[in-house]
Amino acid sequence: AKAQVGGMLLALLGWVSSCVTTFVPLWKNLNLDLNELEVWNMGLWQVCITQEEGVVECQAHGSFLALPPELRISRLLMCLSNGLGLLGCLLAALGLEGWRTCEDKPGRKRRLLLAGGVTLSVAGISTLVPISWVAYNTVLDFWDETVPDIVPRWEFGEATFLGWFAGAFLAAGGLLLACSARSTRTATPLAPACHQAPAARGLAGGHHLHPKNADLVI
Repeated sequence: AKAQVGGMLLALLGWVSSCVTTFVPLWKNLNLDLNELEVWNMGLWQVCITQEEGVVECQAHGSFLALPPELRISRLLMCLSNGLGLLGCLLAALGLEGWRTCEDKPGRKRRLLLAGGVTLSVAGISTLVPISWVAYNTVLDFWDETVPDIVPRWEFGEATFLGWFAGAFLAAGGLLLACSARSTRTATPLAPACHQAPAARGLAGGHHLHPKNADLVI
C-alpha cells in the first residue's frame, strides 16, 4: 500500500511538472552582451523578451513546418506525454487497493494498476527524450567553434531541469505502481460466517429439537 501511495504521488507530481514544462517559454535562455537589460527566453510555442522593468513581450513561433526538427518533434512528444500521464494516473487510481472500484474482482484491479504503471513509464520516457534532445543541441550550438565569439549563445532554461525531474518522477512512479501490482493479493476472500443460513448455524451449535418437546408442542 505504501509503495502504491508513493508511486501515485510521484506520478502526479511528474505529470503536473510535465504539463508546466510543455507550455512555459523557458527551455532556452539568451543574454545579450550589447543589451544586458533584456533576457530572451524560448519555449516550444513562443519566444519571450523580459526587460529590466519587468515587461514581458511574447511572440508565437511561425509556421509549424518552419520550426527546427527538435522543436517540432518535442511538441508532439510532450503533448503525447501529457495525455499518457493523465491516462496512466486514472488507470492506476482505479487499481489502488484503497479504491473501492472492482473490489470483487482483484484480478481486474491488478491489471488496471499494471497498465497504469506501464503507461506512466512510457509518459516519462516521452518527456525525457525531447528534453534531452533540445539540451544536446543547445550544448552543440554553445560550443560550436565555427560561430564567432561575439555571437550570443543559447543556454539551458529552467524548464529543461524541470522537464528532467518530471520525466524521472513519471518513470519512477510508474515502475513503483507496476511492481506493486505484482504483489497485490488476487485470492478471492472467504465468505464471512454471518452469511451462513440460520438452520446451518443451529445444527452447527447442536440445538436439536427433542422428541418430547415436539409432542408438547403438538
